[in-house]
Amino acid sequence: MSAQALGIVLIAAFTHATWNYAAKRAGGGLPFVWLSCCFGLALYVPVVLFYWTWAHPVLPTGTAWVIIGSGIIKCGYSLLLQRGYRTGDFSLIYPLARGTGPLLSTIAAILFFGERPSPLAFAGGLTIVGSVFYLTGGASLFHQSRAHLRNAALFGIATGLCIACYTVWDQRAVAQLHLPPILYDCGTTMTMFALLTPFAFQWRAEVTRELKQHWKNALTIAVLGPIGYVLILTAMKVTPVSYIAPAREVSIVIGAFFGVKFLRESEARRRLIAAAGMTVGIVALALG
Repeated sequence: MSAQALGIVLIAAFTHATWNYAAKRAGGGLPFVWLSCCFGLALYVPVVLFYWTWAHPVLPTGTAWVIIGSGIIKCGYSLLLQRGYRTGDFSLIYPLARGTGPLLSTIAAILFFGERPSPLAFAGGLTIVGSVFYLTGGASLFHQSRAHLRNAALFGIATGLCIACYTVWDQRAVAQLHLPPILYDCGTTMTMFALLTPFAFQWRAEVTRELKQHWKNALTIAVLGPIGYVLILTAMKVTPVSYIAPAREVSIVIGAFFGVKFLRESEARRRLIAAAGMTVGIVALALG
């Protein structure tokens, strides 16, 4: 992985942890996700118009179906993520989702797309994933005394599965079809908006309540979410997904800090050790 690609990924990791913190603070469901999509589309319109006028992109045949497929996966991802945040701690759900995702996406990239990370890079990815596992409490999560957390953990793992699916899907879209990341991400947001609008209309009262109580959190997601993911898609155009996916997990270090500092969550020592392990893994990934 080049220094430029690594820098892009680290910036994206910060924006990702920040908007997830906002999502946790809101603790909403479908109405909140729909509201975030509304804000996101409103912000995207002038950007996309400018880009289209400036670049005059020519999109390949089948682009719409690729965008719709990604939007469907991300719709499930967003709903599962919000459900997880309502069920469990930020320091549990976020690491589980972010750790399971790159593990599965890296395995998929190796098995189905023939990507072959170097031994050092592969060891770095495994170190990051192992650190994520330690951060969540490891095998103690399955102890009888922590039975109430297992339901929350399932939502985290399911969210991670969605992350793995859209990471591999989107990497193929921008690397093979050469779709512009800005147009691609705007299209997936539009797909989510279209899918959720009928349900949001039925829950108009909840949408109004979310707008009054959590509009700042929704706006934070609408701004930072697209910025971070467009950066990731840009990096994917020149870097294999088996490198990108694990390197993004530095966001867990930032998320752990947010949990300790702002949410007053416990086990700070465990998080510091895990963060150090992840740092070593990222260095190995970059050198590889």
